[in-house]
Amino acid sequence: MEPTSTATVQLPAFDMEGHRGARGLFPENTIPAMLKALELGVTTLEMDTHISKDGKVFLSHDPYFNREHELLPAGKEIPATQAKQHILYQLDYSDIKKYDVGSKFYKKFPEQQLQKAHKPLLAEIFDTVQANIKARQLAQVFYNIETKSKPSGDGIYHPAPEEFVDKLMAVILGKGVERYVIIQSFDVRTLKVVKQKYPEIKTSLLVENRYGLKKNLDLLGFTPDIYSPYYKLVTPGLVKKAHNLNMKVIPWTINTLQEIKDLKAIGVDGVITDYPNLFKEL
Repeated sequence: MEPTSTATVQLPAFDMEGHRGARGLFPENTIPAMLKALELGVTTLEMDTHISKDGKVFLSHDPYFNREHELLPAGKEIPATQAKQHILYQLDYSDIKKYDVGSKFYKKFPEQQLQKAHKPLLAEIFDTVQANIKARQLAQVFYNIETKSKPSGDGIYHPAPEEFVDKLMAVILGKGVERYVIIQSFDVRTLKVVKQKYPEIKTSLLVENRYGLKKNLDLLGFTPDIYSPYYKLVTPGLVKKAHNLNMKVIPWTINTLQEIKDLKAIGVDGVITDYPNLFKEL
């Protein structure tokens, strides 16, 4: 794809986002999860990113291999004594790719269709999804990409914010998909870097606190394109205030059809769910 202006690309009227692809149905943040979400008709693929020791951008929620649903390269369990010791930022991507993140039963999501999988490069996701869209003549989707960072993790679990954002944006710009990218984070530092250095990129502020809209926007220092709170924090008043500031409200993570319907009824602009198959029933 050739890079083009972001100005002409609008987010969907109601954005149907597959959380970590389709976490309820396939292992999270993997190629199979993204392709399943695409098959189910999502308008946005939501995902998490980390940086490897050798500077590669790849998909993962946790900053270490999670023994609940991930296995050692030889297929063995990660011992409880090593629960948080396999830190991704301290491994080259060639080593990260050897771990199996798709074969272990995950009791929190018993419906997952298990299959051997690896933590993919972000570039690999772009290539696979765009090729799939072209081959199947599907509508273009957006990519909602989270920077998994926080101040206490700098230099331990991830690089500092500017380096993180620059490495992420190098992949995005290199693949020419910036028109379709949203960068989201709980870490206001990374969003500030995006706003300063890459103002054409859409931003989304993730929120799990009860500070309220004004305080969270004051902490961020600008008005993002999207305000993305934990879904139980959403009220009609919040939606109205956000809309008055020309922000969309897209809460996370809603996993029942009734709750999706209830939120849609009070005017949210989309939802993020582990079960994108629910969108067929809206």
